[in-house]
Amino acid sequence: MTSRPAAPVSFDALPNPRGGAVRPAELALAEALLAFEQHTESTSALLRASHALRAAGWLSAQRFADALVRLSPLSEDDPSGADNARAVFGAALRDFRAALERHNLRELSCSPALFNHYRAVCAHLSEHTPGSTVVFEDLALTARPVPPVSMHAQSADQLAHLRARYERALLPVLRAQPDTGSAAARALTNAALDELDAVLTELAGPDPYDFWRLAKACAKALRVGGRATGEVDARRFYARCNLALADHARGILRAPRSLVRATLALLWRDYALFGAAAEDADQVEVLHDYGLTVDWHVAGTQASEMLWEAGAVQAQSLNAARGMLTRELGVLAVNSHAYEDFLQTADASIAALTEHARAADQPEKADPSEALQAGDAAYRLGAAACALGLGHVTLLADALGLAWRRRAHAAVATPAVRAHVIVGAPAASTLEQSAEALRATLHKVAAGVAPASGGVALAGLAALTRAIEQGGE
Repeated sequence: MTSRPAAPVSFDALPNPRGGAVRPAELALAEALLAFEQHTESTSALLRASHALRAAGWLSAQRFADALVRLSPLSEDDPSGADNARAVFGAALRDFRAALERHNLRELSCSPALFNHYRAVCAHLSEHTPGSTVVFEDLALTARPVPPVSMHAQSADQLAHLRARYERALLPVLRAQPDTGSAAARALTNAALDELDAVLTELAGPDPYDFWRLAKACAKALRVGGRATGEVDARRFYARCNLALADHARGILRAPRSLVRATLALLWRDYALFGAAAEDADQVEVLHDYGLTVDWHVAGTQASEMLWEAGAVQAQSLNAARGMLTRELGVLAVNSHAYEDFLQTADASIAALTEHARAADQPEKADPSEALQAGDAAYRLGAAACALGLGHVTLLADALGLAWRRRAHAAVATPAVRAHVIVGAPAASTLEQSAEALRATLHKVAAGVAPASGGVALAGLAALTRAIEQGGE
């Protein structure tokens, strides 16, 4: 008999009833939870879960599991819960197990609820490994390449004027609390947020990889999600933008990598969890420029979403009760119908990617629109792989989509943009090799063979990451 998970804290995304399941990890977590409740050793079961998640390419989830592995002995040494390590470990383990059974890869990367557990776990670990810090993007962007990002040159007078405006508007925003205070106070906060948005708009340059363009999109996403005030990460974002503006005024034209990653993760968070609507098209376009995809949704009420979630849970139960046909891809068990649908999608996408990669070796025929089409084909494949649970394929396809996006933007970059950085086009040979790595991985999937955790998919991802993060060829 195994212990059933308690009801989790409020997860954000809807469960994925047709998504793949890493059964060895689910079983290992159930065993670890039972061991925890019986005050016996749980580390070995957690290690098995971590290894299974790595084999499936669920790398954000593996990172969470590894943190539990490290905290497990400390929770056993604290049977009374005197320093709270046991309580933190138990709550994180229960909710992680519940989240894993929802089969939603984007939620496992971007859930604030899971990140809060991860941060609490790492806070206890930091007492034994001082100097370590934990940030949201550690989970959200695990194994994902992030390109270099610029801040385009402007006159000193213009930057000084914009910074003065930004600082005047910043203080009311940092002091604000969500949905509290008088109507006048809320109006003041909204006016300050409007001013910050206006400054970010004026700062944004022509480079698709201009930091202020990214910051503007993030600020809009925070406001749409109702998270612009009162949330620690939002306050940190606005404050760090002020510091970046000071650097910009001193002539620094490269945005700090840590700030870019933090801003990108915040922008992606709510869209990864809830999907995007038609009015979010501009933000989704920015996400695509950075190698991240979302699902599109039809606007609905909270009641309709609760009904959908209840139906999804019921569908999972019925599938299990009826012994729904599944395919085993190593540690990953996938719904047979979803698997066949994915293979049809993948065939068309990989054929398009291979054709575009071969044509890319002819610079005189470079066509930005074709590069964008290739990027879109990669993103379609990545999104379909994500829905099925193929973690390695998701990461490689999304990175290939990002590489093609950079090639498209490099082809149309103006001399002014090229003069100061940074839209480097990954070499055609890198694109072709990565497309071949993706094809080889998909051939294994089609044959019912799991992609190896250290195989061609991760080798292709490593090559793309080097090309993307080094700014080009």
